[in-house]
Formats: sequence, C-alpha cells, structure tokens
Amino acid sequence: MTSAVLLQSVAAFVVATVVSLVLTPLAIRAALRLGVLDRPGEHKSHATPTPYLGGVAIVLAVTLAILLAAVVRGEELTTLSQLLGLLGIALAMALTGLVDDLRGLPVALRFGLQFAAALGLWAIGIRVSLTGLKLLDLPLTVLWTVGITNAMNLLDNMDGLSASTATIASLWFGVIALINGQVLVGALAFAVAGAAAGFLRDNRPPARIYMGDAGSLFLGIMLASLGMQLSLGRGMLATAAIPILILTVPVLDTALVTVARLRHGISPFQGGRDHTSHRLVRVGLPVPVAVGLIAIASLAHGWVALLLYRIDTVSGVLLLGLTVLFDLFFFALLAKVPVYDNSRGRDLFIGERERERRA
Repeated sequence: MTSAVLLQSVAAFVVATVVSLVLTPLAIRAALRLGVLDRPGEHKSHATPTPYLGGVAIVLAVTLAILLAAVVRGEELTTLSQLLGLLGIALAMALTGLVDDLRGLPVALRFGLQFAAALGLWAIGIRVSLTGLKLLDLPLTVLWTVGITNAMNLLDNMDGLSASTATIASLWFGVIALINGQVLVGALAFAVAGAAAGFLRDNRPPARIYMGDAGSLFLGIMLASLGMQLSLGRGMLATAAIPILILTVPVLDTALVTVARLRHGISPFQGGRDHTSHRLVRVGLPVPVAVGLIAIASLAHGWVALLLYRIDTVSGVLLLGLTVLFDLFFFALLAKVPVYDNSRGRDLFIGERERERRA
C-alpha cells in the first residue's frame, strides 16, 4: 500500500466527514420547517419530536466523496459503471426508507424492494462468491444483502448506536481492503465511515436528529456490499467469517430480538424496546455507556477479523471458535434480561409507563 493510496482513502474519509458535518444541521432545519419529525410513541424512548432527515445528509456525503475519489483516480469505465450501479441501488434503498419514514410502507413491499436490490447487486457483479456455483451463491447474496440491510435498520434504536457501529465497521472494511490492495473498495469504505462519523456529532446522546430508515437502509446496503466486495483469497472460512465478524453487532442484535420475540409469541417485525441497547439500559447502564460498550464490541470484533485475515488457517479456526463462545455467552446473558411483561411479549417498559401514569 503506497502513501498515495493511503492519502486517497484519508481524503475520502475527510471529504465525507466534512460534507456530513455541514449538511446535518441543514437537515435539522429542513426537517423542523417541513414537520418531518419522529414523534414519541409507545415503542420509542425519546420524549420530544426529533428531526428525521439525517439520512439525506449521510447519502449525499457518501455519494459526493466516493464519486470525487473515483474521478481523481481516473477509474476505468467498467469499474465506474459498477460504482454508479451500486450508488443507484443504495439511493433507491434510501428513497424507500424516506417514503417509509414519511408515509409508512407495508413490510412485504419493503422486503420485496430489498430482494430486488440484492438481485441488482448480483447483476452488476457485487455478490457472494463462496462456492462458485450460481445456484448457491445467488441465494446467499440475497440472504446477506437483505439480512444486513434489515439488521442495520433494526440497530437504529438508540441515540448514536447505528451511526457509531457503521463508522467502526466501515473503517475495518476499509483497512482490510487497503491491505488487500482493493483501493476503490477501501475508499468507498472510508467514505461511508466519514459520513456516519460526521453525522454522529448531532446524533450522539442526546440526539438532535435521527437518520431514519433512509439512512439506516442506505448504510445497511452499503455495508452489505462492502462485505461482498472483499476479495481476500484466503479460502472459504476467512471469506465468509471476516465480513460477519465486522458486522457481528447488528447480526447478533437482530438474532437476539428475533429469537426473543418468537419465543414470546410476537412478530419480529414490530417495534419494541427489547434490543441489546435496551437490555443494557435495563440493567442500569446510562444510554451513553450502553452505546459505548456496543461500540467497543464492534471494535473488538473488527480486530478479530483483521487477525483472522493475517494468521494461518488453524490459528484462525481456534480464534474464531473462541470468539463464537464469547458471543454465545453474552447472547445468553442478554436474553435473560427481563424486557417483557408477560408471555405475550408485552413491552415491560410500556407497562412501567402505564403504571406511572396511573399512579
């Protein structure tokens, strides 16, 4: 990795960060003027209406930074076409999220559009390539894309959580891509990290603005794409495990919520205050501490992913096994935190608020 390559990636990060820092306050003003606000509700933790257009700032910051990087590098037409295709698909997902923020969309339609986006990524050459068999890799591409996109959407449940996780995950993708010689993938990852980091200034607790589904769906599909674009050449284990390790936090959070809700007989698709972050707050941690601990967990898993990329296969298997054991242990602990009022899965926090009102 040359100094010029590193400088380009740093430049992509800086440009995206600055654009995000500038646009986010403008998004706050626009949302307040237009009345685009996330209003308090029974499954929501905030007490006052909060602007909702942060995702627009993130989308514009990433788009500007990565297109600028591609032009400066003088990318070939084929590479540029794939990049434009990716940005087009990601923008379509952001638009889907924005419409959902403003008017609401049926769950089936949301999933249908995400399925279409996964097929679009496959068509432009961004895909899972584990087996080399289309019959297997195509379903894996759809599963990974839809799964990560929704996982990032679900993770956007506490001030600063989704943005900090996206920043850290993107930085790890960028570092590994650059070490692996994938310069444009690295620049794209650093652009995503910069946009999310700039947004954090106004999204950290207590948040002045939310990214909404427009931002979380955009970040989700970008992170899913980054995971598929890593060409590691280290065998099936590393190829599959490294992206999953980097995105362990949203994956485990989604798994925890899904399993818990199904056990209590409620739909995994409805809102609720039963996520990892809510459980940490439930045991007594302040919101900033809960978000910080989850960010540290994301950092740690990215470090394990980097080690897995650098060490031999046997050591990698041992390291991965140890990591999985730790994750299962904490998964079991979090699953024991009481967040439901009864077997029907009623939100315990809602029950507490009702009792407070009656008192």
